[in-house]
Amino acid sequence: MKNYIFAVATFFIVVLLGCGNRKNDVGNENQTKQKQEGTNIKTSTVTYMSGSDSVKGYLAMPEGDGPFPALIVIHEWWGFDDWIKSNTNAFAEDGFAALAVDLYRGKLAKDPGEAHELMRGLPEDRAMRDMKAAYNYIQTLPKVDKQNIGSIGWCMGGGYSLQAALNLPELSACVICYGRLVTDEESIKNINPPILGIFGEQDRGITPDDVKNFQQALNKAGKENKIIIYPGVGHAFMNQNNKQGYDSTTTEKAWEEIYNFLDKNLQ
Repeated sequence: MKNYIFAVATFFIVVLLGCGNRKNDVGNENQTKQKQEGTNIKTSTVTYMSGSDSVKGYLAMPEGDGPFPALIVIHEWWGFDDWIKSNTNAFAEDGFAALAVDLYRGKLAKDPGEAHELMRGLPEDRAMRDMKAAYNYIQTLPKVDKQNIGSIGWCMGGGYSLQAALNLPELSACVICYGRLVTDEESIKNINPPILGIFGEQDRGITPDDVKNFQQALNKAGKENKIIIYPGVGHAFMNQNNKQGYDSTTTEKAWEEIYNFLDKNLQ
């Protein structure tokens, strides 16, 4: 029942808001990161075990010996596309070992209908198992600072970033970009890392009231957090493939908050 409620709730969010309504426009560079020029990183497709399954992830490592703080990067309902790859590379260029998980295991949506089907068909327990496996894998890398590993995700991935904070007590930081929230006291008690939440005032699925209730639950439980509701923007405003909802000015502000948060809690 828990998995069903999560899937249905997320379904209504993304159907209403679309996480962007693109025509498979992927591959745009992360326009808010200026440190990319002249920076060398190493990228690779890596394989690790999730239970009895062999799964793949995309790893971007900074140049140098480390140890580097690390991030688990979680995609939107589209799947692991070039936008997520670009963000993962940008994190590495800023000094983070970044591992992007592929919760769809190789599948990639071409349109909102297919994205909806892939998201609805994703078992929550398997997704959480894959994220735990990613966390365990990145800890094995000799250049990674094992005490400073965080998570970040957008839309569907934002909800799973929060799930990571609920299920991985060793996590050091959690960024939720307009992802599905929880407010019940028992769940909130399980959160250990500081939380950064990025939301849009005009989001019709994850409303400002939902966000405020989430923050109140965090504050009541004494959990460190910074929650931002940006005026004038809706869901998926950070993705330039979202032709109707992307806002470059607000996106730049959001990225600044994200990097300040990660630098404070992981560096």
